[in-house]
Parts: sequence; structure tokens; C-alpha cells
Amino acid sequence: LPTSLLSLLLSLAALVAADPVHIPLARRSNHARHTSLNRLAAKANRVRAKYGYPTVGSGFNKRATTGGLAMINQEEDESYLGQVSVGTPPQDFLLILDTGSSDLWFSSTDCSGCPSDTPSFSTSASSTYKPNTSTESISITYGTGSVDGVLGSDTVSMAGLTVAQQTFVLGLELGKDTLDQNVSGIMGLAWQGLASSDAVPWWQALVADGQLASSEMAFYLTRFNGDANALNLEPGGYFTIGGTNSSLFTGTIETHDILNSSDPTFWMITMSEVAVSGKSVDKPTGDSSAAVIDTGTSLLGGPSADVAAIYSAIPGSQALKGENAGFYSLPCSATVDVSIAFGGQLWPISTEDMVVPAGENLCTGAIFDLDLGLNVTGGDVPAWIVGDTFLKNVYSVFRADPPSVGFAQLSSAA
Repeated sequence: LPTSLLSLLLSLAALVAADPVHIPLARRSNHARHTSLNRLAAKANRVRAKYGYPTVGSGFNKRATTGGLAMINQEEDESYLGQVSVGTPPQDFLLILDTGSSDLWFSSTDCSGCPSDTPSFSTSASSTYKPNTSTESISITYGTGSVDGVLGSDTVSMAGLTVAQQTFVLGLELGKDTLDQNVSGIMGLAWQGLASSDAVPWWQALVADGQLASSEMAFYLTRFNGDANALNLEPGGYFTIGGTNSSLFTGTIETHDILNSSDPTFWMITMSEVAVSGKSVDKPTGDSSAAVIDTGTSLLGGPSADVAAIYSAIPGSQALKGENAGFYSLPCSATVDVSIAFGGQLWPISTEDMVVPAGENLCTGAIFDLDLGLNVTGGDVPAWIVGDTFLKNVYSVFRADPPSVGFAQLSSAA
């Protein structure tokens, strides 16, 4: 781990109390001030593939039993990373913290296809590593590639919380652009029922072991959109486990039971309303209201008709076509006032997050058409994917008991 990054994380950690545990996040920023439209389209396709939707130019494929998870493009200023230690003595890695997936995986020193500068786990350097001899290999499929590897277990720690023999996927072969620079993998923070490896996720193992004062975790995510002075690495906010950080929010936490609480997989709740400039433009019902809350997705995707209704209320918007199908262009000077509700109050999304520069004199909206007109909903396929476009605007809380998701107003300290 680079010394500068380690110093940043340690200095942030010193600012918060130890119980519950508040873990500082690092955020990767793109050097470029504008995101290309092609990269936005690729990002949307990865989200579609993650949740079993058709991608642009493909047919529909149901979610495979090995899982369909999205890769996070680190150059798009949209990923939130935490430092995780593995093995004895500990080897430190930066992993994406993702509530939209459940597997823990990171690259191995024997990895084929990993960037040469990717920090990777050496099994021979850990005295507590145990290979899984009952499973030969595992493949986790992504929208733009896959991670092939083997299962193993070892000590896994973050901010002093430790699971002694945590099962993970050790990446041996990665597709192109799966990892970038100093990022080594993903820490899945959804439920075990979603895990391709069938392993108990790290956070659930902590709950089962009684290590947490409260069976919840929470996120405050920073924003550097449009900041011309932003560096490649910036503070990303805080991930709190075992409670919440009361200094980062005000008022009460509005909680909503997850939809699949008897056999949980996603953190999925009901979206009840979308408003533009304070006027309701959409009230999803039935299958079309199921929304996954996903820190590992940067944008916000929804059903075709609902997304079209949103942009029809935004002057100057225009649907794009071809490889950019699903996106809408917007005037770069537009002030866009979009709010969403989940059965309670309307939560506003900042114009900074809604209007995305995508090229010279070109901007797009951060809400995109997820199903491309096929109306693929029901079962284990959510209608809405609510990512960081929304989550940067609230304090979000994920509770194991009762299984629920909550939101609160960010404080002035956030």
C-alpha cells in the first residue's frame, strides 16, 4: 500500500471514536474533468449485467447461479475504497465496499491478467492461510469480463474487527480492465444468499460472532464532482460498522424493511415516488417499485417508462440512441431538481450529481434506462438500482435485525 495513502487513512481514523468502528474511505478520482459518453455507456452496461438485464446490443440473460456482478471503473470518480488486512502477518489491500454484491475477492500473486502494480495476496507469506480443497475453482461473471479463482480462507480484518477464517475468492485470472492500479478487489456487503461462493460475508460473520454493538453499518460518501482541484486520491467519507456516526447526520433515520427479508439477497426496498421540481412524475407500484441500494454502482437506473417520465419533466432533455441508448442529454447549464421517496419523505438529489459532463459541451443525466424497454422485472430482478448518484446526498444505514435500509439528512459536519 502506498505510504501516502496509508498515512491518509490513518490520519482520518484518528478523528473518530472506536466504538462503533468508523472506517475512513478513500476515493479514486479521474484526472480528466469530463467523463466520456462511451465510458458512461459502458458503466451502464456493467450495471445491467450485474442485475441480469440485457446490455446494449445483447439479448436478455437471466442471472447465472455463479452470480452476475458489476465491475467498478476506478477512473470514473465513482468508487469508495476501504483498507482490508488479510493473513498473518497482515497484508493490506484497498477493496471497493459494495452493498450490491456479497463475495469477498482479491487478486493473488499468481494472478494472470492483473495489472503489474496491483497489490496481491501471497498465500505462501501467510501462516494462517487455508486452501479450500472441496471446490476446484469458481468464476464470477461480470458485464465486461470475469474473475476466475479458487476459494480459500484466512484472517480478514478491517479497522480492528477480525474474522479468523473468512472464506474468499482468490483471483487467479482476471478479464481486461477488471482492476485498476492500487485496487485489489471487492468486499461484498450484501447478504449470503447472493454470494457466488456461498460464503458468509465478512460483515455477517461479525454479526454472528457477536462482535458488533449493533447489527448495522452505515455510509457517508463524499463528493468531488466538478472540483477542478481534486486529486487522483481524495478522502471518500466514512463506513461505520456496529452502529452509526451521529456527527454525520441530523434528525431521525427513516427506515424501510427490505422486500426479501425471509431469504435476503439484495438490500432491496420499495421506491414509492419520483418528483421533478417538487411535482410527482412517477409513482412506481408492484414489481416496478423494487429498488436495490448499491454503494458499488455510481449511477441510478430504472424502468424505461419511469425514466422517460422523469426526463419529460426536465426542459431540454433528449433521449440518446445507438450505443448510448438509455441515456438522456441535458443542457450543461441546467438546474435539475429530482427527488425520490421510499414510502416516506422525498430525498433530493443534487444537481451536481444529476448533470454529468460527458464531453465537449455535452452533459447527460445520471439516471439511465435500465431495462431498455423490455420491462424485465419481478423475481430476483430489481426494477431500480440506486447507486452513489443518490447515496452521496444522504446518510445511509443497512441493518441486519430487522433487515432494513435507512436514510437520514446529512449534517453540516459531513
